[in-house]
Amino acid sequence: SPVELTQAYLDRIDGLDFKFNAFLTVTRREALEAARDAEQAILRGEYRGPMHGIPVAVKDQFWTKGARTTGGTRILADFVPDEDATIIANLRRAGAVLLGKTNMTEFAMGAGFERFSPPRNPWDLDRRTGGSSGGSGAATAAYLCATSLGEDTGGSIRFPATWCGLVGHRPTWGLVSRYGVMTGVWSMDPRVRSPGRWRTPLSLFRPSRGTTSGTPTHRTSPCRTTGRA
Repeated sequence: SPVELTQAYLDRIDGLDFKFNAFLTVTRREALEAARDAEQAILRGEYRGPMHGIPVAVKDQFWTKGARTTGGTRILADFVPDEDATIIANLRRAGAVLLGKTNMTEFAMGAGFERFSPPRNPWDLDRRTGGSSGGSGAATAAYLCATSLGEDTGGSIRFPATWCGLVGHRPTWGLVSRYGVMTGVWSMDPRVRSPGRWRTPLSLFRPSRGTTSGTPTHRTSPCRTTGRA
């Protein structure tokens, strides 16, 4: 059930994350409340889709209402947004359960510039996870969540996915709203995508799309291709 699954991941985080430093913030109470709500909704026949009741981790670059969002810097160590990023709001509407915020390099700049404890690769604790979404890579590879959100300007999803033995999906620029995401390079940041195991990134991708008035660069129509294969 969603409650049992969420509790199992929270127990693993409690028992193992001291090795991996994958999380900067764990939203334990909120996660269990969301899991209970999802479980009751599913029992009532109100199933919302493949992410309903699924526990996910979120890179600490995405605004999460009522939960600390540091952007990987101690300058923002106490910043708590009063609204969700569009992608977070969409995932909540899809019934996903947010376990917490994952470690990252400061302001998502490169790899190896963490201002909190550096994330460690679950396959070899002496090795790094890649960046800047290293905490999301570590959390997913260590089974501390079902899947996770990252952000990719120049490889920040793809490097951790590769280094941690996962699948990372970088969406077309503009397909996922950037509203409520701390910006690296506005003209290059396709906000989001999940390091995960092979089907979960696509399950997570579908509900994460959605419009917002806050990002005029967000696409609302399908991408078209021209030319010959």
